[in-house]
Amino acid sequence: QVQLVESGGGLVEVGGSLRLSCAPSGSIFSPNTMGWYRQAPGKQRALVATVTSLGSITYADSVKGRFTISRDNAKNTVYLQMNSLKPEDTAVYYCNYRSWNYPGMDSWGKGTLVTVSS
Repeated sequence: QVQLVESGGGLVEVGGSLRLSCAPSGSIFSPNTMGWYRQAPGKQRALVATVTSLGSITYADSVKGRFTISRDNAKNTVYLQMNSLKPEDTAVYYCNYRSWNYPGMDSWGKGTLVTVSS
């Protein structure tokens, strides 16, 4: 399995911004989907945003217009720019990689905590 290394979480005030990064420790296969999910206390893990290696992007309704996902295919790195943060964005954010041609290759990062204080 590919190991994913996340960075960029932290504490921020309401209305602030953070940028998360996720890079695999080894090679990955294309085509693929990489993305971000989050899990708030007492809730299930939920989709935030995904981007395919072909450039197709999906966002959760709750983050549209505030978050931007992007990727650098040369580095196999995916980013999540989070603006206008709200207290309800507080969660552990997990990076995910999923190969289209090898269904067993579905990897998760260890997560990075984002806390939005009011």
